[in-house]
Amino acid sequence: MPAFPAISHVAVTVSDLSRSRAWYQRLFDSDPVLDEDTGPFHHVVWMVGGTLLGIHLHPSPSSSEPFDELRPGLDHIAFGCANRSELESWQSRLDELGITHGGIVDAHYGSGLSFRDPDNIALEFFAPPG
Repeated sequence: MPAFPAISHVAVTVSDLSRSRAWYQRLFDSDPVLDEDTGPFHHVVWMVGGTLLGIHLHPSPSSSEPFDELRPGLDHIAFGCANRSELESWQSRLDELGITHGGIVDAHYGSGLSFRDPDNIALEFFAPPG
């Protein structure tokens, strides 16, 4: 059996594609690598650190409830930082963008900086301890 493969992509469902496209484009400071209406859904995709991250809009969503990590399914998406100093730089960048965050929280397993997208999807910058 080969080694377990890396995660190639992550996609999240959004309620307003235009709003989310603009928000993620500002966060990533880059244009998407793909913006396509496939018929069953429209997706916009960015390359983020070697992984594709996409936002999807479905024409007939099953719910209009905002994201809630307490429901079964996705809890959050974390973006890796090399160290706490890099995490502090991202905190400054979120402040520049006007994105509300919870501040850096230190724990024995690392440090995290949590924030949410326009659909309340939980996102985090994370740095290992030390």
